[in-house]
Amino acid sequence: MINYSIAIMSSKPGTRKADIQETKAYGMAQASEVLDINKFAEHIAAHGSVYGKGDIVGLLTIAFGCLRELMLEGKRVRLGDMGDFQPRLKTIGAKTTEEFSPAYIKDVHVRWTPGKSFRNLRSEATFQLVPSRKAQGEAIETVKNTDTIQGLE
Repeated sequence: MINYSIAIMSSKPGTRKADIQETKAYGMAQASEVLDINKFAEHIAAHGSVYGKGDIVGLLTIAFGCLRELMLEGKRVRLGDMGDFQPRLKTIGAKTTEEFSPAYIKDVHVRWTPGKSFRNLRSEATFQLVPSRKAQGEAIETVKNTDTIQGLE
């Protein structure tokens, strides 16, 4: 189940706050948990893997390092139905092609192009409305600032 909250935002993404003329309500996914590599490996192992958690962590660690290495070599890596990974450049424009050099490259990111199994999970997903992170934070602050909690005096 995917938790989501509702946020009011500009109907035109990227608009500065001062220039917003119209807003709309949008759904925002709220992660219920963050799994580190160890928890992810435990999850994989629990699905009938012949490998233990340690083996899976080791393999994933090697795979991530290799994927990073291949991205730095400018290669595209296709991982079956998971999809393709390739380097993507963020650059600033030069006036001419002759002027353009690596100095105009500001960032190198990894672009993931989902494969068939990840393109759109909507048909299989279920959803649950939860408070926004802001509302959750405000509720926690209220509880922290209360001297006594009702029923526990």
